[in-house]
Parts: sequence; structure tokens; C-alpha cells
Amino acid sequence: MVSLRGRLLVGIGALVLTTGFLAGGAAFKWSFDEAIELQDSVLVQVGALISSRGRQPPVPFAEAIDAEARITIEELGLEGYGAPARPGLPAGLPDGLQTLAREGEEWRIIVRTRADGSRVAVGQPTALRRETATDSAIRTVLPLIVLVPCLTLLVAMVIDRSLRPLRRVAERLDAGRSTDFDTLPLDGMPSEVRPFVDSINRLLARIGTMVDQKKHFIADAAHELRTPITALSLQVANLGAGELAPQSRARLEALNLGVRRIAHLLEQLLALAHYDTGTTARTSTSSLDAIARESVADLLPLAAARGIDLGFARIEAVVVRAEATALAVLLRNLVGNAVRYTPAGGRIDIDVHREGAGAVVRVSDSGPGIAPGDLDLVFEPFYRGASATEEGSGLGLSIVRRIVDGFGGTITLENKSGPAGCGLVATVRVPAVPSLS
Repeated sequence: MVSLRGRLLVGIGALVLTTGFLAGGAAFKWSFDEAIELQDSVLVQVGALISSRGRQPPVPFAEAIDAEARITIEELGLEGYGAPARPGLPAGLPDGLQTLAREGEEWRIIVRTRADGSRVAVGQPTALRRETATDSAIRTVLPLIVLVPCLTLLVAMVIDRSLRPLRRVAERLDAGRSTDFDTLPLDGMPSEVRPFVDSINRLLARIGTMVDQKKHFIADAAHELRTPITALSLQVANLGAGELAPQSRARLEALNLGVRRIAHLLEQLLALAHYDTGTTARTSTSSLDAIARESVADLLPLAAARGIDLGFARIEAVVVRAEATALAVLLRNLVGNAVRYTPAGGRIDIDVHREGAGAVVRVSDSGPGIAPGDLDLVFEPFYRGASATEEGSGLGLSIVRRIVDGFGGTITLENKSGPAGCGLVATVRVPAVPSLS
């Protein structure tokens, strides 16, 4: 994945390093050359001072003088003067600055001729001169060497701060619910990013309009179909009240089953359209444990008819910030799905308790579970999974997700396996009212 931050950091960092390297090299050479010129100037001045006087007796070096700063003064044609005796320099050396080899090393010397015709040479080994000049140049470049990484770090901080609005936009989009199409704020947004955010806002507006149209269509269609389906149910009931042949009775039962299935689908569609708006009230409070008991009591006859052990593994008094009707729909869908998919003789355990600042409802069954690849897809409307065997509309978990989102809670599905058997565990967490104790 291409990172804009990484590309900017690498590009600007490379530019800073290259510029620093070139500037450092130029500063090093300039400082080195200046130090060499200064040393030549010192030699010239010392040579002028010595040549203005007559021959002087040798004077030993003071101990405090640095060996790298010592200058050798020699009278041409005589032994070393001002230093331990060295082989004499050629008498025919021309006056002025020059570089020559002596005793296996290179020297920089200046030769001057006095008024009486005597000649004097002042010199230093070039190795010592270069070492001194190099040290001086390094001291000149050292601040730049320290500045380059600091500047690179500063560039990285500026880039991170400049891209922070984009990260806030991404976090805002990630934090929003799937039904939240509010426009993104433009306050404090850099001018370069505004066109991008404006495009996102226009896209959100178009998507919101399409979703609203879909919701209205589903709600209107379900509402319009409710009347003819109700009338059809009454006609089937009237037919069932009369005398029918056994073959006709069987066909009527099949017709009645289909009508009930269509009626259930319409009710689910209306519920989905209602809770899909994401405006479920959070201001009201409800007793979660009481609604859970009522929902389980309503489904006990169906569970008993299939030989399923349905009951509470744990139930605590918990008051939540949620609408009672929506809670009842949520619990009936969760427990109803568990009853529908749990085989005869199975077990369903329900757990209701407080956990931190929220309430937890956990429904655990001994059914076949859900294919791992379908655990997230089953929340989509009409998606029932490849392994679904029971009759259903594929809307129950979609409705549950919409209700939970409206409450500001979460729902997770996970398969269980172990010595106790397999099955599915559905866990719902919703905000709870703080306990008075």
C-alpha cells in the first residue's frame, strides 16, 4: 500500500540529506582551504619577522607549545635552527612559499633572503598542517551534521501534523454507524483537503438519498401488501372452518403455511424499515431482565414442542437505556433463531447480567452454528447463509443489528466447540443505567 506520509518523508528527507551532504562538503572544503591559507600566512609573517633580524642563537621550544603548532626555522647552509638538527636544505632554493619532500615526508616552507645575503627557511610538515586544517573544518561542519537529522525529524513532525486532518476524517468515517450519512465538518480543514472532503460529503448525501428511497420503498410495499395478505389469511381461515376432503385439507394447510410465511416476512420488513432509520430512542429506560423473561415465556411452547431445554443460565436485574418494544423485538429474534436452528433435544442457555457500564445478553445454543465466512454476512438483509436449513426471511439478524446500533451497543456472533458440544453464541452489549448501590 502506497503511503503519502511515507512518500513525503522519504522525498523531503532525501532532499534534506542530499542538500546537507553537498553543503557540508562545500563547507568542509572551504574551511579546510581557509585553514591552509591561514597557516601559509603565518609562515609568511614568521619568515618576514625572522628575515628582518640577523642570525640569532638557537632557542629551545617551550613545553607549553603544541607539537602540531611548532614551526621550524633553519638557516640555509647550517644545521637545524630552532629545532633538533636536521639535514640542511639545498642552498639554491628560490625565495617564497613552496612544498618539498624532506626526510621521507612533505614540508611546506618559505625561504627569505636577508639584506646581508644570508638566507633563512621557515617550515612545517604538511601532515601536521592538514591535520590541523581537517580538525578546523570538522568543527565547522559539525553543527550541520547535527542539524540534518534534527531537520529530518522536524519535517516528519510537520508532515504528520499536516496530514492529521485526513486521519480525523478517516476516524470520523470509521466511527460512524452504517446508517449515519451526516456530512463531515470542514472547520479547521486545510484548503488543499477541502475539495476531497466536499466530494465525500456529496457522495454521502447521494448514498443517504438512495438508502432513504430504499427504506421508503420497503416500508410502503410491506404496508400495501399487509391488507391483501390479511384478507387472504381470513379467506383461508374461512375455508378451514368448512367441510373439506382430506386431499383438499392437506392443500389448504400448505396454503395456510405459505400465507403465514408471507405475513411474517411482511412484519419483518416493516420492523426493518422502522429500525433501519437508526433513531431508536435512548432516553427511555427499560428493565432488561423483565423483558427477557417475557420473551422467553412467549417462546417456551415452541421450544417444548421440539423438546428443547430453553432457560436462563444467569439473570440479574439490569436497567438499560433502551426502548422496551425494541428490546422485545431484539430478544425474540435472537431467541427465536436459536429455537429454530437448535435440533430436537438440544439446549439453549440465556445469560443476562451487568458488565461494567453496560448490560450483556448472551444466547448460547447447541445448534450447528454458522460457517465462519458467513458470521459477518448474516447481518445483511435476506442473507441466510449457504448452510441454512430452516425456513426464514433472512431479516431477523438484520433487525437485531439495526436495533443494537440504535441503542449504541454491539453484537457479536461466534461458534463454540468443545467437550460440551458445538453451537452458536450471540452476545449483545448495550448501555446500562448506573446502579444505585
